[in-house]
Amino acid sequence: MLEITAYTDGACSGNPGPGGWGVLLEARKDGVLVRQRTLCGGAKATTNNRMELTASVEALRALKRPSSIRIRTDSRYVSEGITKWIHNWKKKNWKKGDGRPVINADLWKRLSDQCDYHDVSWQWVKGHSNVAGNETADELAREGMNRYLE
Repeated sequence: MLEITAYTDGACSGNPGPGGWGVLLEARKDGVLVRQRTLCGGAKATTNNRMELTASVEALRALKRPSSIRIRTDSRYVSEGITKWIHNWKKKNWKKGDGRPVINADLWKRLSDQCDYHDVSWQWVKGHSNVAGNETADELAREGMNRYLE
């Protein structure tokens, strides 16, 4: 059975501003790397949080069949949002505790749908701490963002 890990990251120049997202997907069998894939993209006017969420959504969308995957993200917004906050948002029809709409609800819904399809575990990693996969995802996010810088 393959062990799949996705490293995800988002970047933004200004917040809001041009932004990008990046994903490094790795598949290992018996601890040996057997496949690696990179993904990136971006948007002309976005926020860092939207790019962080998009990276996770796109990592899961890239899987061709239901899979068990570990997502390693340096975004507390994503890791805590999907493991803690989302349950109450759903119960409250995508409203926060104060009754205001959840920001980025469109992406949270997409991510939730993907998590229903796949077996996803989440791991927060400290950004810019020499975790090779996270550094690669950061480079990819900047590559995606650079396409939109003027």
